[in-house]
Amino acid sequence: MLALIVRRLLSVIPVLAVVAVLVFLMLRLTPGDPAAVIAGDSATAAEVARIRASLGLDRPLVEQFAIWLGRLAALDLGESFYFKRPVTALIAQRLEPTLALASFAATVAVLIAVPLGVLAAYRAGSLLDRAVMSLSVLGFSVPVFALGYLMIHVFAVELGWFPVQGYARIADGLPGFLHRLALPGTTLALVYLALIARMTRASMLEVLAEDYIRTARAKGAATRAVLLRHALRNAAVPILTVIGIGVALLISGAVVTETVFGIPGLGRLTVEAVLSRDFPTIQAVILLFSGAYVVINLLIDIAYVLLDPRIRA
Repeated sequence: MLALIVRRLLSVIPVLAVVAVLVFLMLRLTPGDPAAVIAGDSATAAEVARIRASLGLDRPLVEQFAIWLGRLAALDLGESFYFKRPVTALIAQRLEPTLALASFAATVAVLIAVPLGVLAAYRAGSLLDRAVMSLSVLGFSVPVFALGYLMIHVFAVELGWFPVQGYARIADGLPGFLHRLALPGTTLALVYLALIARMTRASMLEVLAEDYIRTARAKGAATRAVLLRHALRNAAVPILTVIGIGVALLISGAVVTETVFGIPGLGRLTVEAVLSRDFPTIQAVILLFSGAYVVINLLIDIAYVLLDPRIRA
């Protein structure tokens, strides 16, 4: 098991290296000039050129990449072109809302989706099964921004149960924190929930058709024991896989959700940085998201070994 973890950790390095190169090249080869954005519409060509020189954008790409890589190795993410602040400080300021939103959405989605998927598989073909699958298809098909505006209209504007926008830090009190987080967190969770519920149902249906399940039932094992101890545990590997893959949904969904609900997190910071062509901030945030995605999938791989000892071989 230790060898597996070491191999997976070593594989993180080339993945992040490829991401770093691609992000760096894509930002500099796509149309748009950060110096022109900073200078404004009324700036002259000389002023734009001066700003480009001060930002180091007039140097060759290889030299720019080497400078950025050297700073990155020293854990220096550089200074934001637009915000004129260290990128590390910007990320530290915006990290809590994104972590809270993603954690809330993931927890709600898993706690609801897995039981729903198990029940849908156990009652396959029933009204419950059709209802769960219909809601899953609907939740996965509706764009996050449309779902967010619908939730705002119903629960914030019409019913007045939740605030329309904003975020309250957990240090200011748990009730206010949860009250502000409930609506955007549920909106983001619905898309993730739909994916997990569908995979849980499909995996459970496959396992419930196995001979050892029929044997357990024939021996008189309780339905709960058959579903949880025998079926769900053996169906857990593909469910964990889709939970890990679905992290990409949380990352992309967080960008939209934070914009819709006015949450000052990393997703909203990414949008602001893209609009202002803020290269250091965009590079740092994408690397952070990529690293989080790789680490979470590493944890999923470790969970495989714990759930199914045959994988160790």
